[in-house]
Amino acid sequence: DLARIFKEAFHIASTGRPGPVLIDIPKDVQIAETEFDYPKEAGIRSYRPNYDGHPGQIKRAMELISKAKKPILYVGGGIISSGAHKELLKFAETTSIPVTATLLGLGGFPGTHKQFVGMLGMHGLRTANYAMHETDLIICIGARFDDRITGKLTEFATGARVIHVDIDPTSISKSVKVTVPIVGDAKLILHEMNKRVSKCNISPWVKKIKAWQEKYPLTYNHSSKGKIKPEFVVEEIYRLTKGEAIIATEVGQNQMWSAQYYKFDSPRHFLSSGGLGTMGYGFPAALGAKLGNPDKIVFDIAGDGSIQMNIQELATAVINNIPVKVAILNNGCLGMVRQWQEMFYKKRYSATILEPCPDLVKVAEAYGAVGIRVEKKEEVVPAIKKAIKTPRPVFIDFKVEPEENVFPMVPAGKALKDMVGGLL
Repeated sequence: DLARIFKEAFHIASTGRPGPVLIDIPKDVQIAETEFDYPKEAGIRSYRPNYDGHPGQIKRAMELISKAKKPILYVGGGIISSGAHKELLKFAETTSIPVTATLLGLGGFPGTHKQFVGMLGMHGLRTANYAMHETDLIICIGARFDDRITGKLTEFATGARVIHVDIDPTSISKSVKVTVPIVGDAKLILHEMNKRVSKCNISPWVKKIKAWQEKYPLTYNHSSKGKIKPEFVVEEIYRLTKGEAIIATEVGQNQMWSAQYYKFDSPRHFLSSGGLGTMGYGFPAALGAKLGNPDKIVFDIAGDGSIQMNIQELATAVINNIPVKVAILNNGCLGMVRQWQEMFYKKRYSATILEPCPDLVKVAEAYGAVGIRVEKKEEVVPAIKKAIKTPRPVFIDFKVEPEENVFPMVPAGKALKDMVGGLL
């Protein structure tokens, strides 16, 4: 059965909603011999994902879009999995509808585009969250309305109708009631929608969005009294790589700052574990990205906690000469958990302070990689430039402001409109 099962596993992993498949091979099968006859097709009666959206539902969706006064496109990782970014761009530009994205949807729509209002959700931009709160029509494509996006569910987009395009039927109406469900592949469905789309009459809504963007820009307090702001580090990586690098992240504050301050114009340039919250993901993901894209600059933007989860992969990087760059936003703590302890538990820090922290420069050098320590703001740019030019694996240990927080933030149990922080 082994050849057939492998064929089925790869078929399931690469079709429909892509994802991992576990094959459990018993020891006796592992050591047995057989003729390997690999089938041409996988015939699984219980697994037949639908790719073509229902024409009637697509027609209904287009009717709602034509009547909407405050529509918003809410897109997720399904845009990237489906390769639908060009179709999405055409649809958005034709309609003039503003676009917001989930964490894993970043790059599915150009981050520098005038219609992009930024990431939404718990650490999303104020404009994106305000727009989701006031919209009268959500056009959700390839996202799943998870709790980091919706906030308090009973107060989420209460005045909006919902069009939901997803290849996974179990994701539709799971948490948010959907007006028009369309089960199928995002690229194929957007292709059909583009055949009958026209510009929407939403000028007042677009003006309101722009007013929010001007009033609530993504910003932080630049006055750091000599200490390095982690947001500044990400901004400089973006500037020095001209927005063309592949960015992997670990989990926590480093992940959110990367999503907020690095603008992704192309799909598959942002690699993150998303809702899995896998500390240690970024470094091995960066290694794989560099092997697959040897001509690209690849950064893992990490925290001093996360980087130690898979730090032994320094050996893999050095032995195989994979010249990834690791920017460690070293605040001496498990930053995101510490932020919650500061904001909601009166600074009762427990098991989050990592001082004394290992000397990460010495660790890198011990493995045979290059280590750079950065303690002053004026050292940030030279260090990034040096790392980019160095044809070897590089750890840059940025000693950043230890109590810098990720803002804006929607506290747990609150609505999207109830963001805190992020204002100067």
